[in-house]
Parts: sequence; C-alpha cells; structure tokens
Amino acid sequence: MNRQEEEDPRTTDKNCTTKQEQEQVSDMSAIPVAMDKVAAVALRSVLQRVSQAAEKAGRGSQQIRVVAVSKTKPVSLIKQVYDVGHRCFGENYAQEFIEKAPQLPEDIEWHFIGNLQSNKVKPLLASVPNLDMVESVDDEKIANHLDRAVGNLGRKPLKVLVQVNTSGEESKSGVEPSGCVELAKHVIQSCTNLQFCGLMTIGMLDYTSTPENFKALANCRSEVCKALGIPEEQCELSMGMSNDFEQAIEMGSTNVRIGSTIFGPREYPKKK
Repeated sequence: MNRQEEEDPRTTDKNCTTKQEQEQVSDMSAIPVAMDKVAAVALRSVLQRVSQAAEKAGRGSQQIRVVAVSKTKPVSLIKQVYDVGHRCFGENYAQEFIEKAPQLPEDIEWHFIGNLQSNKVKPLLASVPNLDMVESVDDEKIANHLDRAVGNLGRKPLKVLVQVNTSGEESKSGVEPSGCVELAKHVIQSCTNLQFCGLMTIGMLDYTSTPENFKALANCRSEVCKALGIPEEQCELSMGMSNDFEQAIEMGSTNVRIGSTIFGPREYPKKK
C-alpha cells in the first residue's frame, strides 16, 4: 500500500499555519461530545491525542497541524469531518483529487501529499484553486513544473515541502538526505512562485525505524536552515501518520497526516 498522509513569498511564516488552523487543535470544545458520526468522533479523539502528545513534548498544540488524509474516501465522509470544524485535508492521487475537490467547500485548505507527475501539475492547480500546499516536491523538475504552472495561472505563491527519503527504500519517493539542501536552495532561489515551508518524510512501512527516520529529517532541517540562513522554527517538519503521529510530535513534527484513524481503512478498487 502506498504510504505517501506581504513578506517575501519564498520564505515562510511560523509553521505556515493560519489562525484557524492553530485554533482547531487547541479548541477541543468546538467539537460536540455527543455526535453520531464515526469520522467526526474519530477526529475529536485524534485532536485530543495530538494535544496530549504536544503537552508531553513541552509544546503547544497550536504548533501542530492535523491533515485529515481522505484518499479513496467519498465526498460525503469528508463533508462529515468538515461539518465539525476541520478545514485541512490531504489527498494522494491527482486524478481523484481533481474530481473530488470541486464538490467540496472552497475554504478547505488542501494538501497534496502523493507522488505528482509532471502532466498532472497544470490540471491539478487549475482544478483546485484552494490547494494550499504540495508536500511532495522531490526533485527540481517537479519544482520547476509547479513554479511555471503557478505563474501561468496567476495564483498566489504555492507552499511546498521538500520530500526526503529518510528510510533509503527504493520504493519511496523523495530526495536523498544528502541532496535536501540543494533542492531546498533551488526552490527558494529559482522558483519565485513557490514558498518553501519545510521538509516531509514517510517512515518505514513496519515502523521499526520510525525514530531514526524522524531524527534524520530533523537533522536535514538543521542542515537546510544552517546553509540557507532560515530559523528552524520557520522550517516545518511533516512526519507522522496514523500509527506513529504521537511519536512524531514528540520528535518535533509540526504537520501530521492522519488518514485511516479518522476515516477508517482504505477502500481500494478490487483488481479484476
């Protein structure tokens, strides 16, 4: 299973979060206790766990963004989570994303977190005007395609994360840790329509090396920030999914991608 969950626009504000995002995690009372919607109840539990993990790490819950990853899930289920106040959602598959996003409210802040092919860049950006961030920039080619498409469409600068392959698995996308500084530099210096916001990684499939993966990404952030003169608090770490997000938060994650814990098991089409 694929596990991909007026300032200078090339720099980032703290965690690239909005006030709404910050209030979302900290204000647990905004979601009623008595709800008959399973996904909405699951979201509330996730937000409580995020708050507890942040407190354990000596951080504020408003420092962590929860991306509800809705790949393979119907619009009706996404709407259920939206209706209890959540606004940040993520999708992995470009074509599915292009079809679903126009059916949902325009104030959703969408994240694209899957492998993005060059031929899908323009249709994705054109179909999803409220695409807030692409978390999976893994080479200069895709960065350049995004930069040109954003400029041609006249969109505001698009937030991006550089995806790093911290596990060394050939099946995973992402730049090698040794190349993350150069790719981040390329985005900042050569892609004026993109806003570099930080780094993203995906842990090992069996979670056995998760701590090492997360530590590796934190080390990459230190190298990037030192090389490019960026304060570390202005460089996000997107790491942690349904089975390891609490550990990720304790190790510095600012962006967790939660799918099945909120929406239930993935529903992939059966192969004929």
